[in-house]
Amino acid sequence: MQKLKEFLNSIKDVPQKSMDTLINIAVEKTYKKNEVITEIGEISKNFYIIKSGVIRSFYTDEKGKQYIRTLFTINKATGSLGSLLTKKPSKLAYDCLSDCVVYKFNFEELKKLTKTDISIANLYSTMMEYLFLLMESRIYDLSVLNATERYLKLKTETPDIENLVPQYHIASYLNISAVQLSRIRKEIFSK
Repeated sequence: MQKLKEFLNSIKDVPQKSMDTLINIAVEKTYKKNEVITEIGEISKNFYIIKSGVIRSFYTDEKGKQYIRTLFTINKATGSLGSLLTKKPSKLAYDCLSDCVVYKFNFEELKKLTKTDISIANLYSTMMEYLFLLMESRIYDLSVLNATERYLKLKTETPDIENLVPQYHIASYLNISAVQLSRIRKEIFSK
């Protein structure tokens, strides 16, 4: 749990007593590649912080085509935030693209702690601000950046992404075809 403490303290400095309280509600859990952590239509109860591996959020259209909304890697929080906040069914599915080790938190337990511990409440607030900024950045990227720029940004954020997940998942995340991704990579690597 030391890695989790370091990660949480990197977001907001948390006093040791509050950190111990928070760590007590975390459970380290291992998931296998392709294992689902949240189904579409499920009302989420947990969120996760990734210790190792890659998790994706995605939806599937009526023809069965999958669209990746987000790729989550080490030290990223994941889970259906919309479902956690509204207590309504998740619009997205979440599954493991590799074997994963996560820290699993019950969201309601966390919310209870925010009412009794100001340091945990401040950490929660900072995490929510961070998640908002990540979503805003993703919307901006899809709206303003071209496919090559989105790919280069992904490579900057996760340099080894191609070693972690198949190309077609990267293409889906970038909102392009696998053929387009291949062309972009060829153009970049030929320079």
